[in-house]
Amino acid sequence: MNIAVIGIGYWGPNLVRNFNQMYDVNVSYLCDLNQESLTRMKKIYSFAKTTQDYREILKDPSVNAVAIATPASSHYKIAKDALEAGKHVLLEKPMAESAKECEDLIRIAEENDLTLQIDHTYIYTGAVRKIKELLDNNELGETLYFDSVRVNLGLFQHDVNVIWDLAPHDLSIMDYLLGNNAVAVSASGLSCFNSNLESLAYITIYFASGRIAHFHLNWLSPVKIRRILIGGSKKMLVFDDLEASEKIKVYDKGVSIQNGDVDGIYKTLVQYRTGDMWAPQIDQTEALKYECRHFIDCIETKSRPMTDGRMGLRVVKLLKAINTSILNDGRKVYLSSGGNNELSSNILVRNILSEDGSSVGYFREDSQMETVMVSKPAGPELNGIRMDN
Repeated sequence: MNIAVIGIGYWGPNLVRNFNQMYDVNVSYLCDLNQESLTRMKKIYSFAKTTQDYREILKDPSVNAVAIATPASSHYKIAKDALEAGKHVLLEKPMAESAKECEDLIRIAEENDLTLQIDHTYIYTGAVRKIKELLDNNELGETLYFDSVRVNLGLFQHDVNVIWDLAPHDLSIMDYLLGNNAVAVSASGLSCFNSNLESLAYITIYFASGRIAHFHLNWLSPVKIRRILIGGSKKMLVFDDLEASEKIKVYDKGVSIQNGDVDGIYKTLVQYRTGDMWAPQIDQTEALKYECRHFIDCIETKSRPMTDGRMGLRVVKLLKAINTSILNDGRKVYLSSGGNNELSSNILVRNILSEDGSSVGYFREDSQMETVMVSKPAGPELNGIRMDN
């Protein structure tokens, strides 16, 4: 199978390396606007053709697939052109800049029977796959909460805020582990410098089941933390991605609640349970190697990728909802009706509800969560923003 890598700045060389190591894959093209990057990569992969124009690749019928690792603003245009040219696509996250663009890419891929996989690399780590296995086997019991911290000093981006930079990692992990039944989002953020781009944020996502997920993102932390806590009714789990060996620790800790009515007075008795801790064995295969192999296998078997276009869409919808909530002082933003965060018809109006449920304003939008509020309406304190179909 012949594959081309478009974008060989930061992430692209990793894609080239992994595809080149596969016995049944030929890296036939390298593409980048920077000629110096092409020259440098050509010295390592002398067999690959180089070009600064990705359209040259799309005209070559021998190319079966493309991996796109360019800035997010270019994802939609390049991926759309590639799919319309009949190429399978591995697309860097975030999938696109809007839900409408994501829906369009999904439609084109499905109409042309092509594989569209989004590069949410964390899903392919041995640690996250092991956590999924533990949850599916009910090792933790009923999931009560999901708590994520991803902080470090920098790297500040000039074109996206900390949410679009860091949150896709943990939102995709949450989506993969807990399912796609998020119903609402609330968030607050702060730009610590004279910029309209938030450098830290706190996010809460609400699920139809009643559980919540919380995220802490920060570009201004003196320490680097990559940690997820998952609380279950039976056990609890800590995933620390910076741990060299025991990345996952499962704690046999929890509480038991007994309700009683003594002399007409309702009492709640809480018993705390402290048991053993164990660290499960984790597959050490490089996540990107696993992902690239998965991409090729999905093409050959016509299977749906673990991180398909619909996951990419759900992540982008959450990102847009988070930004909307921040611009509305942390008010709750409700996702599309039905609670499954799946594809749905375009939304024309967002109702703004007061405390008594009456509408006090609205905002027009072209598609789900495509237009955010630019000014606050006069009226009573708002309870939330509902995304009505």
